[in-house]
Amino acid sequence: SKVRKRLQQKPLVIERTRGSEMLFGIAPCSLALSQSRRDIFRLFLKQSSGPRQRVMSELVLQATARGVTVHHVTRREMDALCRGHVHQGVCLEATPLRFKSLEEAEKLDLGDEENKSQQLVWLVLEQIQDPMNLGALLRSAYFLGVDRVVTSQRNSCPLTPTVSKASSGAMEVFDVYSTDDLRSFLKAKTAEGWEVVGTVSNPEDVENIPVISCLEFQWNKPVIIVIGSEGDGLSLETQLLCHRMLAIPPGRALHPGIESLNVSVATGKYSSDAQKHHSSK
Repeated sequence: SKVRKRLQQKPLVIERTRGSEMLFGIAPCSLALSQSRRDIFRLFLKQSSGPRQRVMSELVLQATARGVTVHHVTRREMDALCRGHVHQGVCLEATPLRFKSLEEAEKLDLGDEENKSQQLVWLVLEQIQDPMNLGALLRSAYFLGVDRVVTSQRNSCPLTPTVSKASSGAMEVFDVYSTDDLRSFLKAKTAEGWEVVGTVSNPEDVENIPVISCLEFQWNKPVIIVIGSEGDGLSLETQLLCHRMLAIPPGRALHPGIESLNVSVATGKYSSDAQKHHSSK
């Protein structure tokens, strides 16, 4: 009878602070607590005495240092708070992160003479819609040393808790910029002396633009690598603004339907090869 009653209990209903969202996962929550980029309201921890107890204790210390209230809840309550996502026993109520404007980026770059002589690598994302892909892209870009990520505003995924979890928390420490006029942005960077390099899965689809293997890519000026959407790749208008196109050669003859890599895996390859050539200079 007691077991039946316990199973029939509804999860605790917790009123969310207006305008807040629920981060979930150890890395996103820990990094959000350690930064000052979000307003933090409450930390929720699953009641546990398992191997993650030390991690949980550290999270409590982080929350206490910021004056954040800590709530210990059951597994069912945690699942309800995170709406079934893989939370690792942790979720955090906080304000959302927003894309930064390119005007903010220009203010940061103003007067930075050292950056003007560096071989910078920027990653531009055109209409990436899957939050898991966006998160994986940000994780790869952060790890591989990409200097800045810019995404198009139209038909692009926002910076959601799912993106933060998929990025293993990189989204919490890595600024992401956006533009509502991607074409004008690329034209302006070209005028400043940057090279704009597109990416393509099938070189036969590209006309009048040189296509090279990413293994052969050499560069000696600031470069922008442009990644297209999961389904359609780069739009024709964006392709026409690229000086060259990069392709990843397959390691074998491919069966129909699996002729290309996942967009986040491909981006990791492009970024890795660009940094290799940069470090070998």
